Amino acid sequence: MNKVLCSLVTAGALSLGSTSAFSAEYDITVVNLTRGIHFTPLLVAAHNESTSLFSAGSTASSNLQAMAEGGDISGLATDLNSVSATVVENPASGLLAPGASTSFQLNTGQSTTSTRLSVVSMMLPTNDGFIGLSSATLPTTVGQRMVFNVNAYDAGTEANNELRGSGAPGQAGFPTPGPVASGTYAAGTGGTGFSATAEGFVHIHRGVLGDTNSTGGVSDISSTVHRWLNPVARVIVTLRAN
Repeated sequence: MNKVLCSLVTAGALSLGSTSAFSAEYDITVVNLTRGIHFTPLLVAAHNESTSLFSAGSTASSNLQAMAEGGDISGLATDLNSVSATVVENPASGLLAPGASTSFQLNTGQSTTSTRLSVVSMMLPTNDGFIGLSSATLPTTVGQRMVFNVNAYDAGTEANNELRGSGAPGQAGFPTPGPVASGTYAAGTGGTGFSATAEGFVHIHRGVLGDTNSTGGVSDISSTVHRWLNPVARVIVTLRAN
């Protein structure tokens, strides 16, 4: 169970006076702003204000680690469902490519407490980097449009050696599915790896370093393709009329 989520949910009941009791339906678009990074399947959720998937400066939960190291969102989805959140899994039907976007709808039904929005997804190629929008306030007026620029976070659970690997939690290296293995945005091979240790807490990602040697060098990440600056994603939310 997500440690942050558990401790916050049990902190106390919510005040319902500030929320309206109509069925809330949102149009949501997620945009990949990077030059050469793919996002693994997205996890998007509307939830109460006491819920959080991660907290900068705190130790990542095992489910956050699974998402950040290998793109596995199932554990976090289970955590969210346990607190009656409205969850959308993998709206892009796979990887979200550099410069691409995906649009979808999220309906919170008659919930009066699902007033916050969270979005997470692993960034490839990274060791344990992820896009993270945490508990942003959802629009409350019909037609209201809100735009969130989203930073990259480091889960702090894996050393940033910048080498290919299994992507399994606790094992070094990043996974290389499909376009990350070959093609325009592919990671390299044969790197020796940076000497690094896991930081032990969630923090803003320092970005990848990379090199320009695609078949050797210190890193399997390309410094001319995969480097980024924050923000790395944009989330656009509009409250629809019922």
